[in-house]
Amino acid sequence: MTNSVKESFASRGGHAPSPVPAPAPPVRTAGPPGPAALAAKVRTMAPSMTRSMQRVAETVAHDPAGCARLTVTGLAERTGTSEATVVRTSRLLGYPGYRDLRLALAGLAAQQESGAAPSVTADIAVDDPIGEVISKLAQDEQQTLADTAAGLDTAQVEAAVGALAAARRVDVYGAAASALVGQDLAQKLLRIGLVAHAHADPHLAVTNAVQLRAGDVALAITHSGRTVDVIEPLRVAFDHGATTIAITGRPDGEVAQYADHVLTTSTARESELRPAAMSSRTSQLLVVDCLFIGVAQRTYESAAPALSASYEALAHRHSPRVR
Repeated sequence: MTNSVKESFASRGGHAPSPVPAPAPPVRTAGPPGPAALAAKVRTMAPSMTRSMQRVAETVAHDPAGCARLTVTGLAERTGTSEATVVRTSRLLGYPGYRDLRLALAGLAAQQESGAAPSVTADIAVDDPIGEVISKLAQDEQQTLADTAAGLDTAQVEAAVGALAAARRVDVYGAAASALVGQDLAQKLLRIGLVAHAHADPHLAVTNAVQLRAGDVALAITHSGRTVDVIEPLRVAFDHGATTIAITGRPDGEVAQYADHVLTTSTARESELRPAAMSSRTSQLLVVDCLFIGVAQRTYESAAPALSASYEALAHRHSPRVR
């Protein structure tokens, strides 16, 4: 959100609108997703679509070659939907119209024929031998990382890096598995000399968010985009003028209402033996590492000595003490 939006919130008593469902924010990409990002976009956004739109999205993802040859009327007939639904699905996936989606489908089909596009792996069964479990998990992790990398908006990442590098203080909010990712980011930033704190306790998160001001950064991690314990401190930080960042698998979720910069993650398919928390953590860690490296690059003159000092301190701690 822009500074003018923040100012309008402040003029109404310093509070953002009550947390009610809001229209999906605009797609935060410089242009339509390329072929590599299309499948990732479908996997990420399908769960939040209407059932008819899901049918369109899943059909184009599973048979890009066949769908690329269909007109908008043909795809509507194949999926049992309407032409309007096909067009709305195209736009939700980031394309101005169905023609642009068809071009991406043709590109995705070409990638699959050449073997460049990864295939969707099968679910893990309760009786799978451990060797097969390892193989399936490795493939799913690779798919998740590739999808996240393809779907990340580099302009948003660069803006987030710039805010973190210049921050007086960084607060990170997360719950459950996302809290572990938040702790990872905070300790990385601490090691290069930034003031960073991870908050898993929602009460402490809010009381700390109240202290944030312009020049500070608040970063929320929530795969669902609707975790109240994460959204509330981000809202408070937003109200107080801090730059806000969200790492989420649902860019149309409520958390985006209070985020200046949204970094979208992907996730492998959830199954009985592999809950969403496992696959979402993989993509979140990739984004965290991208942010950390970006900040370290921008602050290299101070980051390198700080990192060296932390290594030296840890090495000294683990060395035998001389009596």
